[in-house]
Formats: sequence, C-alpha cells, structure tokens
Amino acid sequence: MFGAVVVGIGIAGSVRIRDLLNPLQSSPSECLKLRGFVSRRDLGQFNDVKQISLEEALQSNEVDAAFICTDNQNHEQSIRRFLGAGKHVLVEYPVALSAEAALELFKMAEQKGKVLHVEHIELLTEEFKQLKKEVDGKELVEGVLHFTGGPVDEQKFGFPSFSGIARITWLVDLFGNLRVTSASLEDNKDEKHSKLTAHFTTADNRPLTWIEERAPNLKREKKVKFTFKSGALETLPPSTRGAVGPFMQDQNLFARKLLGQVTQEELAAEKKRILHCIDLAEKIKQYCQH
Repeated sequence: MFGAVVVGIGIAGSVRIRDLLNPLQSSPSECLKLRGFVSRRDLGQFNDVKQISLEEALQSNEVDAAFICTDNQNHEQSIRRFLGAGKHVLVEYPVALSAEAALELFKMAEQKGKVLHVEHIELLTEEFKQLKKEVDGKELVEGVLHFTGGPVDEQKFGFPSFSGIARITWLVDLFGNLRVTSASLEDNKDEKHSKLTAHFTTADNRPLTWIEERAPNLKREKKVKFTFKSGALETLPPSTRGAVGPFMQDQNLFARKLLGQVTQEELAAEKKRILHCIDLAEKIKQYCQH
C-alpha cells in the first residue's frame, strides 16, 4: 500500500479525494490509501478525511505520495518539497511554468528514485479518444483548434500558453512534434477578453493553428477544422460518457507506475512529450512578449 495525501481542495482536489476513497475494484488504484489532505483553508475534515498540515504530510512515514491540485504557480515549489522529502508526486498539468524548471523537476525525481507523474486527463476523455480514432492514418493538409472559455487569473495559472497547455498536448498527440513559427496575444484587460493565436508546423511542414480565447461571455468549448487529403473534419466526432472517468483512469496510471507496471520506454515517451509541450508553451510566450 502507498499512503497518499491530496494537496489543495478545489474542484480537482475534491475529485481526487472521491476517487481515492472509491478505487475501482481489482484496479491498480487499490494500492493507494488516502492518509489526509492539505489545504490553506481550515476545514478540519472533508468527506470524513482529516486535514493535516503540510509539514506533517512531508514528514510522515505513512505518506508515500502527494497529489498536488493547487494553482499552477505553486506546482514547482510543491513538487520540489515533496520530492525532497522522498515522496512520489502526481501533479495537475502543467508541471511547471517554464521549460527549465520542468526539466529540473524530472531530473530531481530521477535522482530521488521517485515517480513524477503529470496528469493529462485531456488525453483520457472520450471526446479526445474519438477524435484520435477519426484522425488516425489520415494525411494532414492544415488544421485549426479553437478553444473558448471564461477568463482565468494569469497570476495563479500562468501565461495562456501554459494554462492552455492541454490544447498543445492534443495537437502534439494527434500530429507529432511541432515547431512554433509565430504567436500573438490580444489582451483587453478592461473587458477581460484575451485571444492567443499560435502557429505551428508539423514535422512534414503542415500548418496548424491554435487559438485560445477567453472572455466572461464565452462558453467552454472546442472547435476544430482539420483538412486532410481525404477530406475535412469540421466538428468534433460524437462521444458518449466513458465507463471510467478520466481522473480515475489517470489515478490508475499513476498507481501502475508506483507498482512498476509501466515500461521504461512508455515512461520515456511520456516525459519527452510533456517536456516538448512545455517547450512549445515557452516559445509561444516568448513570441508574444517580443
């Protein structure tokens, strides 16, 4: 059994507590035992789980792993502290708000002999799985992914290319490694409207555009327009609710890593993708700031 603690009780942290308390029967998650949660708020308990201090979580011999569900700006420091204390770490994306810090954290995990798992539930949704099936084997001519949603606090969640890294991950997982060719950011602070536009090319020089647009009146949705040599895809394919939710799928993957059930090749490929996406996010930020 691996004792776990959840750090941060927002939406994601609440879901993590729910899933840790109710692991799928005969799944890898049964090796995880929730020992408590850490929060800046004084809650005492949550869903009958006791609140413990950060220091207690870091020092306890009963805590082997931390689920970090805090604001993006706090991820790097939290990971450093838990890895430094000899704990495994699961962290919500992005792992850090710079490529240099992300690389350092993975090196630190390797030196400590600990698992650093970065959650990417966007790849585990039924919506994405159906899209990947639709795209698989087709030859891209050009494509656009346009995300809309409500505003987010850049101080807490980082530059839009980092807070929206799930969309970069979609494009990389669908079309392979990408190169940033240009990027721009329109930011109207009075109206809380921002629009990030990033242009990429694929390995075989096909153009892709990512638009991340946020404003108070925009509903959360994704629009795609992918043109292939065999035709065009202009709406996301229909999907149904999966039998296992994406957070539970992610928890099972983390547990499999703790149990040594994931191959070194799989771990290396995942790390390479994560660092590539973080690098793209940083290059986009640099283009926008210069």
